[in-house]
Amino acid sequence: MLSYFADRLASGVPEVKAHAVGHISRVVGLSLEAVGLNLAMGSRCQVVASDSLSFEVEVVGFNHSITYLMPLVPIRELKPGALVKPIIASVAVPAGDSLLGRIVDGVGSPIDGKGSLGSVENISFHPQPINPLDREPINQVLDVGVRSINASLSIGCGQRVGLFAGSGVGKSVLLGMMSRFTEADVVIVALVGERGKEVREFVESNLSGSNLAKAVIVAAPADETPVMRLRSGMYATRLAEYFRDQGKRTLLLFDSLTRYAQAQREIALATGEPPATKGYPPSVFSRLPQLVERAGNGSGNGGSVTAIYTVLVEGDDLSDPIADSARAILDGHIVLSREIAEQAIYPAVDIQASVSRSMAAVVDQSHLRSALKVKQLYARYQQSRDLINVGAYVIGADKITDLAVSCQPAIEAFLTQSHYESVSFDESVSALAAILADTSDDYVDEGEEGGASFVSESPSSPLDPVVANNV
Repeated sequence: MLSYFADRLASGVPEVKAHAVGHISRVVGLSLEAVGLNLAMGSRCQVVASDSLSFEVEVVGFNHSITYLMPLVPIRELKPGALVKPIIASVAVPAGDSLLGRIVDGVGSPIDGKGSLGSVENISFHPQPINPLDREPINQVLDVGVRSINASLSIGCGQRVGLFAGSGVGKSVLLGMMSRFTEADVVIVALVGERGKEVREFVESNLSGSNLAKAVIVAAPADETPVMRLRSGMYATRLAEYFRDQGKRTLLLFDSLTRYAQAQREIALATGEPPATKGYPPSVFSRLPQLVERAGNGSGNGGSVTAIYTVLVEGDDLSDPIADSARAILDGHIVLSREIAEQAIYPAVDIQASVSRSMAAVVDQSHLRSALKVKQLYARYQQSRDLINVGAYVIGADKITDLAVSCQPAIEAFLTQSHYESVSFDESVSALAAILADTSDDYVDEGEEGGASFVSESPSSPLDPVVANNV
């Protein structure tokens, strides 16, 4: 801990005031109360716990003459009346190509044991937001290397997507696949509030060699303070913005948005904000769009931030307050199903419950029609699965259901992908089309002269009226 602050002081970033000090008057839970300070929200201070120990805190609120502080690191040896010294420094964080291949914490200090970051550029932690009217539209697809997502839920450069999953369904594995296989120029990985061992596992399992060389990992495990977890998410987003401004296609993998919201909840409750929906105070639901809206396309330089935010759904309940709020502010959602995972289909993407709101803008009409048809066949099979399994469904009773039953093995093979296998966007689209092509000769629309196939581009297909409306 001492070495951490020694490095911070040696870097020349913080400069401690020699006057206008305050002192600690009260400690309640995670919150520290100080008197004698007149600082703005977000200001940093140094608390002198003893002659040999000090730590940084951040101003998170105030009440008349009382200033509420939250530590960036776990506190110890704190006594009543401890001095609080304001830090004179612009709120700046390190950025630059020297961070590529490194693992840092929420303030930009390296934690990978590889020494200092070298030459960095100090940038503002709170940049000016981009006017929404100045952003480039989403019109280019981003290849993430995952067949089911590339073909059925195509993601555009600058899109914000939620990855909704319960615990143990495979969201971390899917994030690892995207971090390795994506064609993005830079990958920013934010590990906020997750288990400490997952940081090392993620790096060793997913990022090595050239993959790590184009990635930056910002980590704040669950044992970090709420302020550090909150700053880690914001810092990762700021790095993504920086590389976007350099004209690079940036992929931000944020794990997880739920832990980020929980960190803000801890801070808000500690400073006296009343709880609202399921214990979440109102500030949580204002913080989420402030974070998410920073991703997206730039203003004309070709750079973009495509963001994938994982959202934990406790008990697989998609009506969780954070999940419900996230769906409203994101450009699509990918749902991982526990039921599909139990069938040994990985990644367990539920294409029936998932949607990409930007897909129609980045793919051609033929691709979109094929994706909708496959999705409808998958949905029809799921609706009739119980009847099929018990032998109550009679082949020939419904032509679309017959087609869905015939296509189901091909659809399951399409959805299944080894986490070591990379599938390009073009290969994904070809595999999607093959599902329909393989069955086109077996199912014929008898009402059409010449025997037009159900899955052809003919308007006589039973699927075509519904697909046409969706397109």
